Amino acid sequence: MILSVRDLQVSFPVGRLMSRSAILGVAGVSFDIAAGETFALVGESGSGKTTLARAVNLLQPISAGEITFDGKRIDGLRGADTKPLRREMAMMFQDPVGSLSPRMQVRDIVTEPFRVHGVEADLRAEADRLLSLVGLSGDFANRFPHQLSGGQARRVGVARAIALNPKLIIADEPTAGLDVSVQGEVLNLLNELRERLGLAMLIITHNLHVVHHVADRMAVMYLGRFVETGETEAIFQAPAHPYTAALLSANPEPDPDKAKDRISLPAEVPSLLARPTGCEFHTRCPWAQARCRTEAPAAQGTDRRIACHFPLSPGARPPAFKETAP
Repeated sequence: MILSVRDLQVSFPVGRLMSRSAILGVAGVSFDIAAGETFALVGESGSGKTTLARAVNLLQPISAGEITFDGKRIDGLRGADTKPLRREMAMMFQDPVGSLSPRMQVRDIVTEPFRVHGVEADLRAEADRLLSLVGLSGDFANRFPHQLSGGQARRVGVARAIALNPKLIIADEPTAGLDVSVQGEVLNLLNELRERLGLAMLIITHNLHVVHHVADRMAVMYLGRFVETGETEAIFQAPAHPYTAALLSANPEPDPDKAKDRISLPAEVPSLLARPTGCEFHTRCPWAQARCRTEAPAAQGTDRRIACHFPLSPGARPPAFKETAP
C-alpha cells in the first residue's frame, strides 16, 4: 500500500482559551490506498473530508492515529522534516485560481517545485513538458493566473502537482466551479495521468458523478466518521448504509421520473458539539430503530465495510419518516 491510515483523529479546541474541551472533526477513520489506485472521500459539506485530506498531507495536526506512506510512518514528522514528503505527496487545492500566485507567470508556477526542492533542471523545458502533459500549449507559459479560465487554471494546478513525479496526489474538489464539459475534460486528464504516470490519487468531493467516473474505491463520511467503504461500482449498485442510499438517490439524473425514487432527509445536520447518542445518523435515518438511538454500530465486513445495525438490502425503500430526538 502506498498509504495506510489507522484510527486517525483530528480535534479542534472550542470555548475559552484555556478550555480543554474539543470537537472531533475526524473521529477515528482507517483506510488504505494502493499504488495506482484512486480512492474517493464522499459526504456533505462539513463532514470532515478536507480536514482528513489535510491531515494525511500533514497540513493539519492530528490528535491520534497513525499514517504510513510508502512503508514509513509520517505522522510524527514536523516542520522541515516534512519537506521530503512534499515531493512524494502532492496537493491540489479546492480553488483552482486562488491556489495560484497572482504575481507569478504560469511557467514559474509549474516549475516552482523544482526550485523549492533544489532539483536541477532546465526549467523552461520542464515548463513546456508539464504544460504539454496537461493539454496546454507553450503559449500559456507567459500568462498570469487572471488570464486563465477555471479549467485552464485547474490544468496548471495539475501540472504543478505532477512536476516532481509524486507517488500520491490529493485532489480536493478537482471539478468545483467548472462547467460540466470542462469537468469531464479534467476528469479524463486525471485518469490519463494516473495510467501514464502510475499515480495513486485521493479525491475529495461531494460530486457523485466524479466518484463514479474516476474512483476504484470510495468512503462515505458522516460527522467525521466512515459509514460505508468499498468498491465504487458495488456501492453505486447496492448502497448498504441509509446515508449512502440517500446521497446516491439525490444524485442529479437527466430522467425526471427518477425524482420519485429520491430519499428525503431532514436538512439539519447534528452539531459536532452535541453528537447524537448511539448511531449518529439515527436523527435523520428513515430506517432507525430503538437500538440505533442507544448503541453505536461498529463497522462490519472486510472489503465492504458498513457501520449500521441494519444494513439495507438492494432496492430497499424507506418507511414513512418520523424525526427522532438526538
